[in-house]
Amino acid sequence: MTIRTRQWWEAWEEATLAPYAQKSARSAGRAHPEPPHPARTEYQRDCARVIHSQAFRRLEAKTQVFLSGTGDHRRTRLTHTLEVVSISRSMARALALNEDLTEAIALAHDLGHPPFGHAGERALNEAMADHGGFDHNTQSLRILERIEKKYPGIDGLNLTAELLEGLQKHRRRFENPLRAGETHANPSLEAQVANLADEIAYYSHDLDDAIDAGLLCRDELARLEIWATTLEEVRSRYPALDGRELDAYVIRCMIDRMVEDVINWSAGALEAAEPAGVDDVRHHAARLITYSPPMREANRVLRAFFYRNLYFHPSVASMNERACAMLLRVFERYLREPTLMGASSVRRIDREGLHRSVCDYLSGMTDRYLLEEYGRLFPEDIHNPATLRNDGQEGNPTIHWK
Repeated sequence: MTIRTRQWWEAWEEATLAPYAQKSARSAGRAHPEPPHPARTEYQRDCARVIHSQAFRRLEAKTQVFLSGTGDHRRTRLTHTLEVVSISRSMARALALNEDLTEAIALAHDLGHPPFGHAGERALNEAMADHGGFDHNTQSLRILERIEKKYPGIDGLNLTAELLEGLQKHRRRFENPLRAGETHANPSLEAQVANLADEIAYYSHDLDDAIDAGLLCRDELARLEIWATTLEEVRSRYPALDGRELDAYVIRCMIDRMVEDVINWSAGALEAAEPAGVDDVRHHAARLITYSPPMREANRVLRAFFYRNLYFHPSVASMNERACAMLLRVFERYLREPTLMGASSVRRIDREGLHRSVCDYLSGMTDRYLLEEYGRLFPEDIHNPATLRNDGQEGNPTIHWK
């Protein structure tokens, strides 16, 4: 029997992946050097470290769009992350890129999200306005480099430079995590794949969850080119399909269209650019993993539609507003009485400062724990229906304490 050792996998990568793929044997390494693993590559180890982290487990009870726990079938940050992993691996495999690195980046990309999704992020950014602000992408890196502790004498999970680079989203220049001051124009292709997979996942499942919640109807969706053309194709093949099954299959086909578009357009971009290796990718003038111009425009229209009709929908916004008011009230209470956070967080204050320590602690909470903590700190509000419930239309989510 042949044992697939680390060396076997490294040789397999060299023999089968594209020349511009990031090979695990050529990783820039970790901030704290470690002996290589006998059976796993560096990026396979990164995947395991993220999955076994506390921050990853907490994603199960954090909001995507609808508050966690308000519907059995609605996405949480964890289910969103797993969908991003699936889409990422499909695209990386098709383009002969490193699937393990792509998966590691996808697994870690949302670890920094606070309770209550982007609404919670805006609330924390407001609370931290005079203390460096708050951004969930930056917080993901803080968690992996400073907050999680698994190894004696080391802050963070001691992940590879390529994984940490891949989490530097929405930046004009990307920093080398191991060499201060060294920057480049783009991250690896694997990071670019994970970034677009994130978009494809939330475009599709936010749509799916909104239809399930009754917040979007077919008449509204018919105005979207990508929905209308996909619906027409599905009906031509399955004329009897109707109702929720039709909606679900249309969304499934939309995902396929976006993934195939990225694969085909990116393959053409790579062929035209002819990068000889990862360094050529990093210093290329533009991203090489992209949508085609028509798909990019279709997604721009879809995203604008979501902001008009979903993300600030009254039944979503009012719930988020109440939840974030609770979050900010807990934030202020911790500032006055930091010992309420517990001994380990109090010990961090000397190094991180009071506001950042409170922010780190709060942002790591699940929706459920934040609500329970609010109930503990402000028991007078437990029996106030206006505080606890969304009194909108039937079927809208309700915040429960337990």
